[in-house]
Amino acid sequence: MLKDKVIVVTGGAGLLGREFVNEIVHQNGIAVIGEINDEIAQKVKNENVEGGVETINIDITSEDSVQSAISEVHKKFGKIDALVNNAYPRNKNYGKHFFDVTYDDFVQNVGMNLGGYFLTSQKFSEFFLKQGYGNIVNISSIYGVVAPRFEIYEGTHMTTPVEYAAIKSALIHLTKYLAKYLKNKNIKVNSISLGGIFDNQPISFIERYRKHTLNKGMLNVSDVSGTLVYLLSDMSEYVNGQNIIVDDGFVL
Repeated sequence: MLKDKVIVVTGGAGLLGREFVNEIVHQNGIAVIGEINDEIAQKVKNENVEGGVETINIDITSEDSVQSAISEVHKKFGKIDALVNNAYPRNKNYGKHFFDVTYDDFVQNVGMNLGGYFLTSQKFSEFFLKQGYGNIVNISSIYGVVAPRFEIYEGTHMTTPVEYAAIKSALIHLTKYLAKYLKNKNIKVNSISLGGIFDNQPISFIERYRKHTLNKGMLNVSDVSGTLVYLLSDMSEYVNGQNIIVDDGFVL
């Protein structure tokens, strides 16, 4: 489905990104892992013994870095078919409860993440305009669609950070804004809002979470990749400006 498509995945060595990269390769595409840490990017590349994976260094909060990454990929492959905005930069204080979040930390985390998605979207769109086509998929969250269900976190150290909710909800609207702004430019922009992804969370949390879903509960990373492949493929040619929710019914 993705034969010979060159797809840049920011945060491509993370929990989700690694699965995205593997699935792109499985679908005969070329996955370019965009990471700020070259060592972990190379490790994921080495896991794909059949090839189809390249790496680039990219800091999504740096215009010079983003431009350099675009130039590097274009020089190597002569094109870029798509960008998957998946990186999640944050500072050391990220993840605190609402009353413990300082103004400076809130602004910094929103700036790094949402600002980074803005920057990559802007610069890749400029490239896509010159190229004549392009595709952007932003990775958002159910907590960009509905308010957090705080009760499922009771008895754990976990919460939904206020920055996360602000970032992910804004990202969905950024997706729609950009899709409309690029009308008639042959560039698609969509987002995927993910439900909770299993990552060895406390059992009490997993059980409470499942009560709000329809079948499975927490998702595995592989449960999301099919939707991504669809949006990256020619099958979704006229799907544009949409936010596709993959959450086993959590938001209902």
